[in-house]
Amino acid sequence: MKKILILPLLFLTGLLYAQNIEGAWKMTHKNGQPVTGEEYVKLYQDGYFAFGAKESDSNKFLGAGGGEFSLNGEDYSETLDFYTFKPEYVGNTTKFHINMADGRMVITADLDGQTLVEIWEKVGSGSNDLTNNWVFTGRQQDGEISRSTPGDRRTVKILTGGRFQWIAFNSGTKEFMGTGGGTYIADDGKYTETIEFFSRDDDRVGDSLNFTYRILDGEWHHSGLSSTGNPIYEIWTRYKDAYKPAK
Repeated sequence: MKKILILPLLFLTGLLYAQNIEGAWKMTHKNGQPVTGEEYVKLYQDGYFAFGAKESDSNKFLGAGGGEFSLNGEDYSETLDFYTFKPEYVGNTTKFHINMADGRMVITADLDGQTLVEIWEKVGSGSNDLTNNWVFTGRQQDGEISRSTPGDRRTVKILTGGRFQWIAFNSGTKEFMGTGGGTYIADDGKYTETIEFFSRDDDRVGDSLNFTYRILDGEWHHSGLSSTGNPIYEIWTRYKDAYKPAK
């Protein structure tokens, strides 16, 4: 098997610090080659990850994937809840090797008889009162709040490192309904999203949406106008509290 050389500077910067991958990352190299013409941004928060990919120039949506991850030293694994490139992989767990240095993350694995090497650069860290992995659990209409229990069909929204991504999917049927993501600002009850990719409408990239929010009993209450211009009042609950997978 042909070995792929990794940029040596990543491993000559002294001792590796403790592995902490929470935040936002952008892929810079794949299998020894720079990533050009495409943009992959990946978010990690509270044991969950998601990524979205688009063409850099046209903003054409390319795909998305995500699910639960675990990290133990340099041993890293992902279990897919959604994956648009190969939906049949949903439910699979893949093991990787991970190294971190100088704000970069190198992920390697042997997949289908080939060596995969990805280099990611951190593009967002830090937190605020909305930094979390959330799942949609309710909405208010005509003054009445209706609740739902997330199961195989759920909508997840990760906020971390100043970036967000929402995803609607069914992990049981491996069906993907949509995703969008970009940057956000949350301060003093005001929340603003700027869209960087959107699977349903590439033309919305660059738009900013303004909302108000508050945290009530640990839940995120989110109100304003949706990307279609309709009024919304949504309730999001911490994923680890609301989602209970079937045994």
